[in-house]
Amino acid sequence: MQNIPSVDLRDFLSGNPERKQKFVNEIGKAYEEIGFVALKGHFLDDQLVDGLYNEVKNFFNLPLEVKQQYEIPGIGGQRGYVSFGKEHAKGRKEGDLKEFWHFGQYLAPGSKYEAEYPANVEVKELPEFNTVGKEAYQMLEKTGVYVLRALALFLGLDEFYFDKYVAEGNSILRPIHYPPITHEPENAVRAAAHGDINLITLLMGAQGKGLQVQNHNGEWIDAIAEPDELVINVGDMLSRHTNNRLKSTIHQVVNPPRELWGTSRYSIPFFMHPVSEMKLDCLKNCIDAEHPKLYDDITAGDFLYERLVDLGLIKK
Repeated sequence: MQNIPSVDLRDFLSGNPERKQKFVNEIGKAYEEIGFVALKGHFLDDQLVDGLYNEVKNFFNLPLEVKQQYEIPGIGGQRGYVSFGKEHAKGRKEGDLKEFWHFGQYLAPGSKYEAEYPANVEVKELPEFNTVGKEAYQMLEKTGVYVLRALALFLGLDEFYFDKYVAEGNSILRPIHYPPITHEPENAVRAAAHGDINLITLLMGAQGKGLQVQNHNGEWIDAIAEPDELVINVGDMLSRHTNNRLKSTIHQVVNPPRELWGTSRYSIPFFMHPVSEMKLDCLKNCIDAEHPKLYDDITAGDFLYERLVDLGLIKK
């Protein structure tokens, strides 16, 4: 496969059984074959997208000493600011050429997860940053719920199978700034080849070249979306849970041509995580004689911890 398939969530939401099934078939086939789709018909409107990008640029333009006030020790970078070069891909020592921010779950008062999740960090210099970040988080989460409902049907599960796991899930909205490249990087790229940790990732900002996906032949292909599309991919948790029926695809963000080194790049992925107690055991209907069980049993919380250690965000 040389292109990222495009699907339209409005088919699933149409109330027409044939259109709904068409969406289920299209997204399921895409995730079996390459693990990525471009999605139209999501819940982010242009005003919200423009507002979010504006506030994200305002934040990353703040002086470094201001941004570093929002870098919270002891939480593995799960909320607030993570400074340039702190994160690296699994198996690599070189830090990625990026800085980023984390918005986390917005819990109702009294939620049992209040003690488990770090509190969101408020940027006092930019009140709109906090407001627009929360709204974007919730619209991306809403979109992700419907994508998971379609995938549940594709897998022969109850349509609402994933709902109980992602309600109050440990999901993360990550605005990323890839600053201008000022000198020849030594073995470092903006984001080294990796698979995502979570169930699915919904990505804003794949309108220009940079994001590449590895197909089953080992070839790197550009993942470029239309302005009104999100790029959505399968993460390692969902791949594991489906015994690799749905593919978590390796992807990377490469450095631009030298003539574009002086430009920043922004992207905003939403990493959709379940609650920590969700069992990622391989689904029984994804195991048979031709597809033996590939993974040991583990909970989402334990898997996340292992991967944050691998990424260098938690020190053992």
